[in-house]
Amino acid sequence: MAPREAERWCAGRAAPPLCRIAAPRSLWIQYDPAIDALELIALAVWSFTVSAVGGLVGLVLGNLRLPLVVLLASSPAAGAGANVGISGVAAITAAGAHARAGRVNWRLFGWMAPTSLVGAIVGGLISGALPSRVLLGVIAVVVLYGALEVLRYRRPVEQRELSRGELVLNAAAIGFGVGVIGGVVGLILGSLRLPAMVKWAGVGPYGAVGTNAAVGAVVGIGGVLGHLPSGVDWNLLAVGAAAAVPGAYLGSHLTGRLDERALLRACAAVMVVSGASMLAQAIVG
Repeated sequence: MAPREAERWCAGRAAPPLCRIAAPRSLWIQYDPAIDALELIALAVWSFTVSAVGGLVGLVLGNLRLPLVVLLASSPAAGAGANVGISGVAAITAAGAHARAGRVNWRLFGWMAPTSLVGAIVGGLISGALPSRVLLGVIAVVVLYGALEVLRYRRPVEQRELSRGELVLNAAAIGFGVGVIGGVVGLILGSLRLPAMVKWAGVGPYGAVGTNAAVGAVVGIGGVLGHLPSGVDWNLLAVGAAAAVPGAYLGSHLTGRLDERALLRACAAVMVVSGASMLAQAIVG
């Protein structure tokens, strides 16, 4: 669906006073009281399902949630900001479990987190400056590419050891590059960052999964911060995040009980349909 029209925007002089927050005009937040209960329930159910599925395969899978959030949002940019925030909350849940199990490489996290945060903020600012149809098209392309990545996903394998200089440079570059792309489209893009970490940052399988989740949480925070000037649909973020936490927790405890390849194929199919639909909307207008 095309984004809702101007009546769903709260920022601006004509906005009802209750839609505004005590902040400078440039930081007025979009709040949409017109989203009805059924839409929010649908978002909660889908966020829970996506997070549970993501927990099974070690990914947040925000690209499965993104099309519905953009559909319900007041604009593609506001939806992207809400979605990356939901993904960040889900990643925090997963990262906590991985940290307790000793699967987070904190040294690598320290190298990646700062550039990931900066990249996500930059991406969020770029997102707010893009025309809605252009942003919708970019999101569609990333969702379609994400479908390919999910379909090709394999659990990471051990790689050769790299020098400290290579590790620091590669980790910083991966963090910033994936952070910018994720901030623009509203995804933490763990499916892109994880294989890059294994190949270029010299981290092992278990450390890659846990560290990826921890860095994803930082990207989520940066993405939301970057979207503040253009607006974030906070009601969507709140509902989606509340449902994502128990979903991610449940999924992490069900890992290995379902056929992973069949599950990934189903995820990819959903993403292809949703991405193609969004691309068509961006083209037709």
